[in-house]
Amino acid sequence: MAVASYGALESEDGTQKFEIEALRPSKGFFIAQLKGVKDRNAAERLTNLRLYIPRDRLPPTEDADTFYHADLIGLAAQTPDGATLGSVTAIYDFGAGDLIEITPDGGGESMLVPFNEATVPIVDIAGGRIVIVLPETSE
Repeated sequence: MAVASYGALESEDGTQKFEIEALRPSKGFFIAQLKGVKDRNAAERLTNLRLYIPRDRLPPTEDADTFYHADLIGLAAQTPDGATLGSVTAIYDFGAGDLIEITPDGGGESMLVPFNEATVPIVDIAGGRIVIVLPETSE
């Protein structure tokens, strides 16, 4: 519900802005009335439009183990011995816990790893890196 207090929502490219006039919870999601969107047809034209809040309008995190996804995107991903795996390109939540996507620098096939303390024991926002402990594979 706090999203209504952060100011206007923006389209991904920042060209469209929307103010929330009313917001109410429903089963597993929220229903919002946006300023200037007065009928069903206008609302349907916004279907699947991703809306964002600029990072600088979000409140600070409460502790060192809490992160905004935006703070993690772009961090270097390294093994415990310092070898570079790539960069964090996305965070996903498919319902069974967050997954972090690591894309090798220079391209290549990305990998998804669980975003938990065992797999990602170090998140160093100030240092611009995370440490990934890859699972051991048996051959």
